[in-house]
Amino acid sequence: MNSSADNATARAPSAGLVSYTHLIYGLHACAVLTGILTSSSIAGRFLFGLPSIIAVILNYARRDEARGTWLESHFEWQIHTFWYALLWIAVTLLVSAPLLLVVVGIFFAIAGFALVGLWVAYRVVRGWMALYAKAPMPRHPAVTPATGG
Repeated sequence: MNSSADNATARAPSAGLVSYTHLIYGLHACAVLTGILTSSSIAGRFLFGLPSIIAVILNYARRDEARGTWLESHFEWQIHTFWYALLWIAVTLLVSAPLLLVVVGIFFAIAGFALVGLWVAYRVVRGWMALYAKAPMPRHPAVTPATGG
């Protein structure tokens, strides 16, 4: 039986690439912790803090090396977390800006940033735990390579 999980594990990643992926999760976790421990938001620190920006650049820099290994799903997971968080913060700001005229916009913005922050923290923790377990991350059907059969 040939599945996308089998395709992702066709080639074993190097130990250096596994360590590199731990570094990327560590940078993302640093951004999340900065958001928790300071007056800024988790989502704001994750998207605009230097650790996460460096982490995304590192993801793209060695993404090709991860292809065909179970780490490919982790690279996709990290990249998607960053870009979807940016999308949802943009949507939050676009919706809450006009609502500022009727005062409820600030509450909508705070709730939106909090929800995106919790989602980001969840994805960083879940991804890093799976990496420690040497398990691939679940992949979105649109990202999963087609299997012949």
